[in-house]
Amino acid sequence: MNLKDYVASIPDYPEDGIIFRDISPLMSDGKAYQYATHQIVEYARQKEIDMVVGPEARGFIVGCPVAYELGTGFAPARKKGKLPRETVEVTYELEYGEATLQLHKDAIKPGQKVLICDDLLATGGTIHACIELVEKLGGVVVGCAFLIELLELNGRKRINEENYEVFSLMKF
Repeated sequence: MNLKDYVASIPDYPEDGIIFRDISPLMSDGKAYQYATHQIVEYARQKEIDMVVGPEARGFIVGCPVAYELGTGFAPARKKGKLPRETVEVTYELEYGEATLQLHKDAIKPGQKVLICDDLLATGGTIHACIELVEKLGGVVVGCAFLIELLELNGRKRINEENYEVFSLMKF
């Protein structure tokens, strides 16, 4: 299945010069969504993961069905102030400003093998923050999986420089 057939490319959104890659068509097609999920599940099986982590909000859409298929847990990495119990947090740089992600302090147990899932790998900032959160809790990141990778933004390079494996279904 050519998953690129299920991604809408929206020019000049959210600003001029940007091509937004919309996964909504993929999500709305049951067979495409199932196929994409299955591909990430097969990758994750090789890693013998214990837990999936996904950043808010599209990481939930990708990571939850992967965790379900594997029979593992899922931990949401949320924006600051969205989790009700004790958390760990990482603040990271954005193109314009900064953001903070948090995980519940008991989301990951020391030594657990963790797969980080998201819809898109761009610059790698959000995923790097997720990696830091997992490691603060003693987890071991064994891979990072994405539906889409934007090659020109070099997110893979940032993650690979620290020896984390990247798996992406589509590259633009």
